[in-house]
Amino acid sequence: MDMQPNANARRAKTRRPALAVMTAAMPDSLPAMLAVLILAALVLGVVHTAHSARIKDLATVSGMRKNQLVGYGLVVGLSGTGDQRGSDFTVQSIYNMLDKMGVRVDKATLKPKNVAAVMVTAQMPVSSKAGSRLDVTVSSIGDSTSLLGGVLLVTPLKGIDGNIYAIAQGSVLVGGVSAQGAGASVSKNITTVGMVPGGGNIERSVPFAFNDQPDLTLSLRNPDFSTATRLAKRVNESLGQAMATAIDAGTIRLAVPPENQGNLAMLMASIENLDVTPDHRARVVVDEKTGTVVLGQNVQISPVAVTHGNLQIQVQESADVSQPLPFSNGRTVVTPETNIAVNEENRKLKMIEGATLQELVEGLNALGATPRDLISVLRTLEASGALSADLEVN
Repeated sequence: MDMQPNANARRAKTRRPALAVMTAAMPDSLPAMLAVLILAALVLGVVHTAHSARIKDLATVSGMRKNQLVGYGLVVGLSGTGDQRGSDFTVQSIYNMLDKMGVRVDKATLKPKNVAAVMVTAQMPVSSKAGSRLDVTVSSIGDSTSLLGGVLLVTPLKGIDGNIYAIAQGSVLVGGVSAQGAGASVSKNITTVGMVPGGGNIERSVPFAFNDQPDLTLSLRNPDFSTATRLAKRVNESLGQAMATAIDAGTIRLAVPPENQGNLAMLMASIENLDVTPDHRARVVVDEKTGTVVLGQNVQISPVAVTHGNLQIQVQESADVSQPLPFSNGRTVVTPETNIAVNEENRKLKMIEGATLQELVEGLNALGATPRDLISVLRTLEASGALSADLEVN
């Protein structure tokens, strides 16, 4: 009779060390249950974090946009890589610039080989104020071969309304290099496009009062009804009241609570870091130029039999010279000789049933499909109705 209690005591003693600190006053059955619950919570937390994203990464706020600016200018100081003599607009621009400076020149004597006509573009955030700076991009519009070492002269940048919002000037940084000789040339990257970091000085701001809006609109970068509904629900849970409503697949209307009227920046700061699990349509993106194929996580295919083989036809032409025998009064003639070879791969029919992305990839790899072959297989799968995803070909 005394043997059984001792055995139970030994078993209890072997169970306690795992959670000895937390379970000093708990029954023996609770530590194991608590350990399982803690482990499950940690696993679920990791999974949720891995697939969730912040609202600021999923959506944009109404009014918080960038405004495009553009201007026409001249880049000077080039080492003979500017526009050629045939670029009449460059010559006219140089003449007009010198004329405004009070310099009288003969237009026929101007040689623009050290000057390039460029278009200057910039993206001005709506929150930018007068005196702040922004980066500008300089792009050649003539036949200049390189903007390396050039300096952009004062260039006004206008908006779509025709008003000047910024002035650009500064040294042009080019991320490429080129060199050429009498019989060969070499280049790396693009030398006719450069950047002037901080070269744009904002002169006036776009009139926009963010805090005066009666409500806010959140626009999803990737419209989806499930994501829009989850985002609105998550915002309402955070605010403690139903202030957000999903209008459509890409728009969430957010009414401003009374306590946040006139202080929308504080409201957005409180909700933009909330985590939301986004949902996306199954999609396959194909870039035929590079052979790149990207498969989304939810891509599936129905049970289907697939075989894929390449047919290669090679035609070789060669000239055969027929030389007559001596003193035969014959003529030397050239006769064409054609060799044709046909090679067709013999591949077996394979069954692919892709319930998951991993099975789809394994099934296509079983066919020995290269990226180029994979594009053809995916197109055929879509045509047959077996591919349950949007196929986007670029």
